Amino acid sequence: MDDPRAPAAPGRRAFIKGFGLAAAGAVTLGAGAEAVGAVVGSGNPPSSAMAVPIAGPWRPGSAHVDVVWGVDTAQKLVALTFDDGPMPNWTPMVHDILDAERVKATFFLVGERLVRHARLVHGRMDRHEAGNHTWQHQDLSRLSDERALEQLRRAHNAIGRIVGKEPRFLRPPFGHLGGTTLSAACRFDYAIALWSIKMLEKTYEDDPPALVDYIVGNTGPGTILLAHDTGDHDRLVALRNLVPMIRGLRAKGFEFVTVSELMSVSQAPSRAPGDGGLRRAVPPA
Repeated sequence: MDDPRAPAAPGRRAFIKGFGLAAAGAVTLGAGAEAVGAVVGSGNPPSSAMAVPIAGPWRPGSAHVDVVWGVDTAQKLVALTFDDGPMPNWTPMVHDILDAERVKATFFLVGERLVRHARLVHGRMDRHEAGNHTWQHQDLSRLSDERALEQLRRAHNAIGRIVGKEPRFLRPPFGHLGGTTLSAACRFDYAIALWSIKMLEKTYEDDPPALVDYIVGNTGPGTILLAHDTGDHDRLVALRNLVPMIRGLRAKGFEFVTVSELMSVSQAPSRAPGDGGLRRAVPPA
């Protein structure tokens, strides 16, 4: 088993911030304890879900970790992402569609599944990006710091060995953030990539054209779009309609890029003169 305490190989990278940013030692997802409760569920959250996962002196190595939901850009770029694979039937179908449509995507891979189904990705990831989705799809926000590091290290090593590309992003399972999620991401120099829009398969399972309209109509410049290449049967409605989604977005002038490519064109939001940079987000009406 890999040593989860050993320092990660990659050096610190400078990422341009997108819509979201979290500083080590604090996660601003709402207001205090209510926000933490919203992430990990009702009741007392585990200590690993708190902003600092241990009681003693603590610094994860890097001074901060970026959390992105999307990117500020005027360019019509969208990052299509797939979680939870690779798995038989589903993942090959996705790759076949992306190859036929000449679309780039980012796959957030589960390490254990990647090792078991390595043949599914051999020769198929050249245009795509690989991200870390943990070793066993475990909720990092509920793990100890040591166990969270192990989940990331084993997946990181498997991705590098099998895909031949070092992951630069973490997508935490379920989108759950916590002290362990952030500190482990820092140790691996990952940015945390969440999403702007997700496929609403259960909502549109019986109305595929409405799902296509929902995705095409709500995708804007800098969107990170979440899909899955395994899971419950209802998720197939999204995969079976990827072609009209892709063609619909292209008809509107969108280009498909990886998450890394999307991040490279990020622009800082414009600020009014005298604006110190601290601004309260305005909730949607």
